[in-house]
Parts: sequence; C-alpha cells; structure tokens
Amino acid sequence: MADKPILVVGGGISGITAAIEIAEVGRKVILIEKLPYLGGNVIRMNNYFPKLCPPACGLEINFRRIKQNSNITVYTSTTVNSISGTKGDFTVRARSEPAYINANCTACGECAEVCPEERPNEFNCNFDRTKAIYIPHEMAYPFKFNIDDKYCRKEACKMCVNVCKYNAIELAAEEKVLTLHASSIILATGWTPYDVQNVENLHFDEYENIVNNVELERLLAENGPGKGRLLRPSDRKVPKSVAFVQCAGSRDENHLLYCSAVCCSASLKHALTISGKHPETHIDIFYIDIRISGRNEDFLSKVETYKNIELIKGKAAKIEENKKSKNLIVEAEDILSGRKIKKEFELVVLAGGIKPSDSPVQGSMKDNYGFIVQESLPAGIFAAACSKRPMDVSSSLKDATGAALKALQ
Repeated sequence: MADKPILVVGGGISGITAAIEIAEVGRKVILIEKLPYLGGNVIRMNNYFPKLCPPACGLEINFRRIKQNSNITVYTSTTVNSISGTKGDFTVRARSEPAYINANCTACGECAEVCPEERPNEFNCNFDRTKAIYIPHEMAYPFKFNIDDKYCRKEACKMCVNVCKYNAIELAAEEKVLTLHASSIILATGWTPYDVQNVENLHFDEYENIVNNVELERLLAENGPGKGRLLRPSDRKVPKSVAFVQCAGSRDENHLLYCSAVCCSASLKHALTISGKHPETHIDIFYIDIRISGRNEDFLSKVETYKNIELIKGKAAKIEENKKSKNLIVEAEDILSGRKIKKEFELVVLAGGIKPSDSPVQGSMKDNYGFIVQESLPAGIFAAACSKRPMDVSSSLKDATGAALKALQ
C-alpha cells in the first residue's frame, strides 16, 4: 500500500496543504487541479482572515515547498472522470486538457506581445481582458503561459509560434487520458459562489454597479483591475457610498437554506478594507443576523468604532437603478427602528453564499446541497474542508491537515 501514492483532488489552499503534509513525511502524492494554476479561491482574494493576509503570505512559501519536493507530482488543467477500486488500491481516470505550452516555456512574454486576440480575464472576474496566450497572474504556479483555445486561432495565426525561441508552443497538442493508482484519496474540491443572479429582486445581472462578494475581492486587490483602488465598474470612479446586502440567497427556502458561515466576516473585512483605502466612503451593511465566531469576532468590534460604517438590521427587499447616474436604490426595513429605508448607493455588494464545487463521487455520497458526506464515502477516501461544509481559510487548513493524517494512516 505504501508503494502507491496518495491522490489529492483539488489544488486550492486545502488541497495544497494536504499534499505538502503528506509529501513532507516521505510519501508520494499526486495533486490534481482543474484550473491551469494552483491556489483555488484564495489566490484570487484581496486578503483573508483572521490576519487579513494577502494570498502571497501563505501560498508563496507553499508553492516553493511543492517545487522543492520531489514527492509531489502536479497535474493542472486536469479533471477526474472516475474512481474505482478499494482502500489501498484505487484506480483513477482523469482527463488533461491539451498542453499547448510545454515545459520549455521561460515566460519571456514575447508570444503575448504579438498575439492579436484577446479574451475575458476570468481571474479578475472578467473586469478586464488578457491576450489569448496569457499567464493567469503574477504568482501563478506553474509559472508559464497558457492558451485559451476558445479565442486562439491556432494554425490560422501562428504568430506566437513564429516568435518563440524555445519551441515551447505546440498548437496541435491534444488532450490526454490519465490512469492513476493511489492507496488513498483526499477530495479537496472546494467551493464556488452561489449564483446571485437567481435572486431576481436584487437584479444582479441587470445593473452594472452591483457586484458579488467574490468580485469585490478582485476589485480591491493590489493586482486587480483597480490596482488596489476600489473603482466601480460603470465609470471606474471610487464610490462614495457602498451597500452590503447580506444573505443574498442564503437562509432562503427558494435558494440556499443554510448559512454559509463566512459571509458576515467577509463583509466586515471588506468594510474595514474599503475604509482603510477610501476613508471618505460611507458603508451600510444590511443584515438579518451578524454571525461570526472565533478570532473573527474582532472584525465586529472594530467595525462598530467606525463612524462611516453603519450596521442596519433588515433584509434588502428590492434594488433598482437610477438610470442617469447608474447608482442603486436599496429598499429595506430597519427592524430595530421599525421604519422602511430607501437609500441610494454608488456601489452595491451582494454577499452570496458558498456552494460545493463538483466532486468525482456519486450523488448518494452527498447531502441535498451537494456537500460530501464523509460517512457515506468508501474506506480510504476522505473529504476535506469546503467539500464537506462552508469553512474559512483557517478552519480549512486544519481540516486538510486532518484529512492528510487519515490518508496516511
């Protein structure tokens, strides 16, 4: 059994943590990630709690540990199709997307300079664009260019091939089917934001200056479209007023029945960040209940000392747009005062909940919301972090370490 590697599915911060813990006690580990780079949701954040660290704080050293450890094999742009076998002897079949850029790439950038095609930059939530041949972000691991074949004209263009001195571009590359063997498996498939477009009365898909909480991370990030300044999408000006609408689809029988655990802390974090960058901006947070725990409780006590941040207990019932200014008019009830509120804001942030990402296990092994139920998994397969339930980063790291120990045992 010890001769076979341990497989970790998901290259976010939880999967990375599990893989490193396993490798550093001397076991072989295979790490699979569906995106072209490691880091998952955390690498796209402006900062994460409880210490409000930027992603580089924790991930840069972990990328170095992966690079220096020969026990870790990484497959990016790879998706698991099936898992068969039993504890100690699993067979996993996976599909790797075409590797148009090979290991010869030095990331010199000459290919991108001549590329005539552009694509929406999904790393920045499509707020800006990159060339069709691109590096996902400046901390990307592996650090090499990728080609988006939805936008690249390939053989009809070949301008990138013509300037590449290192024979790193293979436009005729094809997908590969992998057959992998593992003694045990960790599913660290992570989370995806709930699609707040489904909450019709909030009009997320209709008004330009409504964003969700994940998009706000990119708008605030130093490597985001605003280079650290919060610029609203319609006119790229710093908003003088911002509203946070909590539980956008959460704790709602028509959407997500559960609390996603991190949304309140995230909005308080965002409010403090905006106040630090733009102290002249007024912020209202519309909430049902403020639910935070542990060290994150500090955010609430800090927010309560800020004169430009107001907490309003009341759920936003409706959002409309001022067509001329593209400001948003939020209608809500202030439960504590018993009065209805109708206020105008230059930017509205919808705090949507967390949903589990797709995972390669049967539906019978998941609950009604798609989270994996550990007790239903076959022996030798372990779910980690947000594949089981919503967690913050600190809790996810602890849970991933626990999953690594179980997989080793």
